[in-house]
Amino acid sequence: MGPPKVEGPSPKEFLHKHTQEASLAQKSALYDSTGRPPRCLAEEKRPPVPHRTEQPLMGVQTNKSFITTNVAEAVMAVPKKPQPIYVDTKKGDKHLLETSGLVPKYIRKKDYGSTPEYLAKRNEEVRRAQEEYDAYVKERLRMGSMKQLSEDERHSALQGLKTNWDQLQHEYQVLSVVIDTPSKKAHKERLEAEMRQLERDIDLIERHKIIYIANN
Repeated sequence: MGPPKVEGPSPKEFLHKHTQEASLAQKSALYDSTGRPPRCLAEEKRPPVPHRTEQPLMGVQTNKSFITTNVAEAVMAVPKKPQPIYVDTKKGDKHLLETSGLVPKYIRKKDYGSTPEYLAKRNEEVRRAQEEYDAYVKERLRMGSMKQLSEDERHSALQGLKTNWDQLQHEYQVLSVVIDTPSKKAHKERLEAEMRQLERDIDLIERHKIIYIANN
């Protein structure tokens, strides 16, 4: 049990002076005077620089004048248009003008101002329904089961409805302030219902210029 019993180093066997000079001399032989490895050891040897009298390897030669070509391209080039922007602060904050909503690009569309397809379809359905209703009215008039009110009769009916409404309004305004009995409450509710019905009838006659009534 316990660590093995190993004989320790002798005090007389220590590193003496100049014992590693031989190995250092062999290693330093691979380096030059600056302490760097030779070029042939660091990387492969590169080809020599060609002489100024040597021809190109590919043999490509041209008589093109690059100066003249560049001048012609610069003269014929289309100038680049600046991107439209707008400034909205005194510090000069810039934003794109196209996405700001200030450019009237929608009125320049080809289909601008034309009726959408769904509206045209709806208008056609309304026109067809009106034609069917007109045909039905003409047929009923021909059979004698309906007649059209004249303008005088329509105006007379409208004035009569307004007169009745004025009478009910006057009767409603003279009611007592305190409604404390069931009869008073019922009378007030009846007046309000009759006035609402007269208002609907007046509005109906005023909105429709042509009115048909059934013959009894």
